[in-house]
Amino acid sequence: MKYPPFCDIILINFNSLSENEIKSISQWFYDCLEEELNAEEYKIYKPMPSPIDKIKNRIRYRIIIKGDMTIKTNEILNKILKNLYEKNLKTTRITIDVNPNNMV
Repeated sequence: MKYPPFCDIILINFNSLSENEIKSISQWFYDCLEEELNAEEYKIYKPMPSPIDKIKNRIRYRIIIKGDMTIKTNEILNKILKNLYEKNLKTTRITIDVNPNNMV
């Protein structure tokens, strides 16, 4: 089933005040991951609302990746984040957590 310690779980969290923005950004991030990461090594789940989908009027989405967190994976995630930050988003925040203690 590919759970730690046999692989890593990478949780990419998005939160925003705008539902349209969070949907488009999370889908764009997912598409970049699909292009960059090898499908045989990584299982990438499509963006979806978090279990608690709204906190303090901020909408929450997430992408889950199962696979090994290597230096190359880190470089790919950093490259995608850099491209995303160049878009100068006003209301969307992104966090990446490797092997999170809590998936909510």
